[in-house]
Amino acid sequence: MKKDLHPAEYREVAFKDMSNDEVFITRSTVAAKETIVIDGVEYPLVKLEITSSSHPFFTGKQKLVDTAGRVDKFMSRYGNRGKK
Repeated sequence: MKKDLHPAEYREVAFKDMSNDEVFITRSTVAAKETIVIDGVEYPLVKLEITSSSHPFFTGKQKLVDTAGRVDKFMSRYGNRGKK
């Protein structure tokens, strides 16, 4: 890594998903007011409302909308009104 490439406050930070209490550690420059101790090491803590571990799209719990069926149903009801 090049010297003086990253800002001085670039350090390991703990991010906590508040919806499922999962914590992950990564490097960041984000300002944090709270700290958390993980495995005897104190990290700055950033609380998040939703992450990839709780988002329905990434967890596979997202409900799929049948748009093709809705379009076909609309066309069968209202699609031929302009053809007179």
